[in-house]
Amino acid sequence: MHSTGYTLRFIIILTAVVALVLTALREFTKEQSDKNEAVFNKKEILKAIASKLGPDGGPAVVKDFDDQTVEQIFDSKIKQLVIKNNGDVVEKDAIMAAGYKGGQATDVDMAKEKKKSEDDRMFPLFIYGEGKDAIYIMNVRGSGLWDEIWGNIAVKSDLSTIVGVSFDHKGETPGLGAEIKDNPAFPRSFTNKRLFNDAGEFTSVIVRKGGARDKNHEVDGISGATVTADGVTEMIARCINYYQPYFEKQKASSLQGYLINN
Repeated sequence: MHSTGYTLRFIIILTAVVALVLTALREFTKEQSDKNEAVFNKKEILKAIASKLGPDGGPAVVKDFDDQTVEQIFDSKIKQLVIKNNGDVVEKDAIMAAGYKGGQATDVDMAKEKKKSEDDRMFPLFIYGEGKDAIYIMNVRGSGLWDEIWGNIAVKSDLSTIVGVSFDHKGETPGLGAEIKDNPAFPRSFTNKRLFNDAGEFTSVIVRKGGARDKNHEVDGISGATVTADGVTEMIARCINYYQPYFEKQKASSLQGYLINN
């Protein structure tokens, strides 16, 4: 029978070896893991414009896109910007200096940004198409019942009409709050809702308990998930406002260019 000291030494050595092996495996697979996560995040963005990616404008099953297709769409059809809540565009060098080595909007970690003050945060913006056909995809992040929720809101060039949305969560209850992701009818209900009223006032979109009353600015709530639904409402209203200064600057710039040329 081995002594207690021998047993302890054996356990310590075995633990050290296992830790070293696990560390080596993690480092060995980190690059591929990072690539997989990046593609997953890009798919979530594309889900918000799925109706524009299918054949003949029909719905596309983004989850079935292979990695090459996802990367091709981003490389050839999507412009990436990073902005501040004052409307300024953040240059690539500044993005990289903040710890995002790729310097692209897809590199920005909104969970990390949310911990900063609002004036210091960076917000990713994705633009699909050009001119009157352009679609703007904004990132939103908030809180559900148990943990963080987040998503992407895509709007037409009028900056009001919603083309599509995608949502995700960290720990909402299956069959209840998790329905924001798991039930395709919920994100689909946002299509063609409007963020501004006819007077040009920002109204956002409300997830209404008991059923939508305003066909333009409300969607049906989720039964038994009031807190998560309220979290979605708050998240959209707050986060969309972060992007408005950028859009206002673009409108002013376009108007100035029009007046100069005419």
